[in-house]
Amino acid sequence: METAKFRALPILGILRGIDAEALEPLLSAIESSGLKTIEITMNTRGAPGLIRKAVELAGERLTIGAGTVLDMESLNSALDAGASFIVMPALIKNVTAYCVKNGIPVFPGALTPQEIYAAWRAGATMVKVFPSNFFGPEYFKEIRGPFNDVELLACGGVTPENMKSYFSNGASAVSFGAGVFKKEWLAKKDFQSIEQAIQKYIREFPAK
Repeated sequence: METAKFRALPILGILRGIDAEALEPLLSAIESSGLKTIEITMNTRGAPGLIRKAVELAGERLTIGAGTVLDMESLNSALDAGASFIVMPALIKNVTAYCVKNGIPVFPGALTPQEIYAAWRAGATMVKVFPSNFFGPEYFKEIRGPFNDVELLACGGVTPENMKSYFSNGASAVSFGAGVFKKEWLAKKDFQSIEQAIQKYIREFPAK
């Protein structure tokens, strides 16, 4: 992952529980939407194979990472498959340390001030504040008060309607998942609706 490119459009799509047959048309819809960065979660069936195939299909047009990386085994599987960044729901110290040592962008999860600071001190590229919707955008402003250098990724409950508020309150990036990659749309192969849903985020991004 080239972090400068991600910061230019700091919106992350989270793919969880997708089927292999949906991958190619889904990636096509994502590319057409203008989104540049996605993660495939490691608790998706066949995740390493999906990541490998996504990297092959998307080339340099999309940045592909791995999410829900909970241990070194899943980290190694993700990296072997070609994932270029790592996302976790919590601070998993040995995974984070490996990524930092090897120059792999890493986004550990945290929620409380103590957790957020610990993740940042551990070398996080950004700290994934999860689940963000429990405290809302204003929480980011409060966190950035004492921790003004910490970069925060909002995860959970981010919508096109509230996204600007997350950014204006101090989030460095946002993410979305099931609210866009809906099971019913995937089941019906309604990739156009997915593309249009992503475009709503892109249109609302407060470009600098």
